[in-house]
Amino acid sequence: MLFTLRSKTVFRETSRYILLFNLLLGDTMQMAVSQLLYLLAACRLTLTYPVCGVLILLADLTNEISPLTLMVMSLERYVAVCYPLRHSTIITIRNTAVSIIVIWAFSSLNILTGVLSLLNFPFEELERLQMKDFCNKENLPLGPVSDEYDKAYTYFLFVSSGLAVITSYIGVLIAARSASTDKDSARKARNTLLLHLVQLGLSLMSTIHNPLGKAISKVNDRLAVFRIMSVLYVCIILLPRCLSTLIYGIRDQTIRSVLMYYLCCQLKLSVIPAKAEVSPLVPLNYSGIIFNCFI
Repeated sequence: MLFTLRSKTVFRETSRYILLFNLLLGDTMQMAVSQLLYLLAACRLTLTYPVCGVLILLADLTNEISPLTLMVMSLERYVAVCYPLRHSTIITIRNTAVSIIVIWAFSSLNILTGVLSLLNFPFEELERLQMKDFCNKENLPLGPVSDEYDKAYTYFLFVSSGLAVITSYIGVLIAARSASTDKDSARKARNTLLLHLVQLGLSLMSTIHNPLGKAISKVNDRLAVFRIMSVLYVCIILLPRCLSTLIYGIRDQTIRSVLMYYLCCQLKLSVIPAKAEVSPLVPLNYSGIIFNCFI
């Protein structure tokens, strides 16, 4: 999907596809780091405290990209439906790039606190830098101040993102009742916002993975805890991020046609428009695409 979204000019010059690329990039990085930590734990390999701290902070950074990007994508759909004549002037490539920079900068604020806590960690008081258990946020004591700030930041992040998505959804519903609004476009935007809300809920579930594991470890033996956490890891961390790529890859007709180009063994394009303009509301329809897959 990442390669697909960078392969065509229509994707690189449309704001919603640029935001989608940022969403999938953050999810991919988060999955890579979490999978690395999972494999290290499964192989019973321990790390030093500084190395583990860097990986945990990187996982936190990439985990916070999704809700912020979903918030901006919801606002973009709201502008597209409620202010269609001003969409091209408000949602520009420049403004989209600025919003992505703000997303990564805001996500880094929480990481900055973690870095300061890691620098102030009394490593000299430890018998050795090697961790006794696998690398996990719960096994990396950064202090109560860092924990409280992390909780407050997470609550604020998801409450603000949730309010933005819900407000955009209500605005689209109100606009859909207007006689001057394209009913089909409003319906598609409403379904998109519902999808964003579901994705936000799934992202929120990933934040309870470690606290839930800590609670389970108090009432079960180590082997049972590892098996339960493995199932939870797949269900609430890997699956939601895989669903995002799958849903967008199948749901969007423009992405689907190009994605199949790279997934099929061979593809024959009979007609490809030289210059295609993308409406902010309705995806392109490549009617001249003929698939010839040879396995």
